[in-house]
Amino acid sequence: MALIILGALLMIVGVALAAVKSAGRGRLSKPPDTTDDESRDTLEPRGPGKRLSIKADLPGIALLVVGGILIFAGAAGYA
Repeated sequence: MALIILGALLMIVGVALAAVKSAGRGRLSKPPDTTDDESRDTLEPRGPGKRLSIKADLPGIALLVVGGILIFAGAAGYA
C-alpha cells in the first residue's frame, strides 16, 4: 500500500512541477496580429510554440514515470 501511495504522490508532484514550469515560462503564444484583410479567429500561434519544451519538462515527466512504476509494482504485490 505504501508503494501505491508514494507512486500517487510522485505523479501529483510530477504534474504540478510540469505545469508550474510551463506557466513560469510566460505566455504560450503571442496574441494574434490582425490586419485589415485578415481576421484570425483562432488561438493557435502562427509558428511552433517556443515555450513548450519536453527537455524543460523532463523532471516532471520522470516523476510521472517513476510514480506509475511504483503504482504498478504496488498493485502487483496484491495480485
